[in-house]
Amino acid sequence: MNPFDVPHPTHEANAAGQVCDRCGSRVAGLCQPLDAAALDEISSEANQMVLPAHSAVFREGDPAGRVFTLIDGVAKLTRLLPDGKQQVVGFRFAGDVIGYTTLKSYPFDAELLTDARLCRLDRPQLDGLLRRYPKLERRMLDLCVQELTATQEQLVTVGRRSAEARVAAFLISLVDASRRRGEPRQVLEMPMTRADIADFLGLTLETVSRSLTAFRKRGWIREPVHHRVELLNVPAITAMAEGTNDSF
Repeated sequence: MNPFDVPHPTHEANAAGQVCDRCGSRVAGLCQPLDAAALDEISSEANQMVLPAHSAVFREGDPAGRVFTLIDGVAKLTRLLPDGKQQVVGFRFAGDVIGYTTLKSYPFDAELLTDARLCRLDRPQLDGLLRRYPKLERRMLDLCVQELTATQEQLVTVGRRSAEARVAAFLISLVDASRRRGEPRQVLEMPMTRADIADFLGLTLETVSRSLTAFRKRGWIREPVHHRVELLNVPAITAMAEGTNDSF
């Protein structure tokens, strides 16, 4: 059965409000500028859903009739290449919008790396909300510009930076995602595999592993448990990512 078609229990208004208050979108995403009345309207129109890790939110080529916001969780975006291989093209975190496109079909797969909660709106519903709430429309434009900027930064990372600088830039992107959610932390969730990271950065798995090992030996990071990384020297990692650290 398609998880999108599973009926969800009706939530009372105050319960929905509590979910909205905890949603990453309230801090960093589409709903950031909205007041309580607008949030109530969106929560009444949206469907909240819970999916386990490794579930597909949608597949490349599916009709792009729905837009999703990650309430919490992490997803990876992949595209199918002509040779049949998949390329990781991005990661999305709590508060991020997934599936907003002007195309008739989704241009990539969206797969969850963790258990996640999502807020789903049919595209006509979202378009109506954008018309009714100019602040929401402006926020969507801001998010689209941010995504374009991130794409340009990724092109620079893959095209011009050294292997270690690419890995350092990826770690800083995790810090930035945490800060956008209002959760500045030294110990960060890193649920993607090293193979995913390597694919995203245009590196080999071995190169990513060597870079992380080098960072540990320098005292820049620590990996206390699987899928978590603690950044012990953010200035040094930032300098490496920006190419201003010539000590190594």
